[in-house]
Amino acid sequence: MPTQALIMFAAGIGIPVLAALNARLGANIGSPAAAATILFIVAFITATVTMILTGPEALRAIPAQPKHLFLAGILVAFYVLSITYVAPAFGVGNAVFFVIVGQLVSSAAIDHFGLFGAQVHAVTGLRLTGISVMALGVAITQLGAAR
Repeated sequence: MPTQALIMFAAGIGIPVLAALNARLGANIGSPAAAATILFIVAFITATVTMILTGPEALRAIPAQPKHLFLAGILVAFYVLSITYVAPAFGVGNAVFFVIVGQLVSSAAIDHFGLFGAQVHAVTGLRLTGISVMALGVAITQLGAAR
C-alpha cells in the first residue's frame, strides 16, 4: 500500500478518535467551545513545530495566495466545533457517519468539476455506484450498532 494511502488511513482513524476525545473534553469542562479552542492551540503548536522543522520559508508566499483558500480554516473550525457539540448527545458513530456521507458527496463533486485545482475525475455511473455502496455500508454499520 502506498505511503499516501497509509497516511490517509491513519488520518481516517484519527477523525472519530478526535471527535470522541474532544466531545468528552467539552462535556467534562462544560464548554464545547473551550474544548475546541484547546484543540486548536495544541494543533497550532504541533503545526508550527512541524513547519519550523520542514521549512518556514513557505510563510513568505502566504500574502500572494488567493484569499478564498483561507476558508479552509473556517471549515476545520466548523467541523471541530460541530462534532464537539453534537457527538455527546448524538453519538460519535452517528456524527461521524454523517461526516463520511458529506465527505463522499463533496469529494465526488470536487473531483467531478476539478474544483479548487483538484484533478478531474468524472462521476461516472460506476463511480456513483461505488460511492452509493460506500454510503450504504456506513449506514448498515450504524444500523447494526443501534441494535
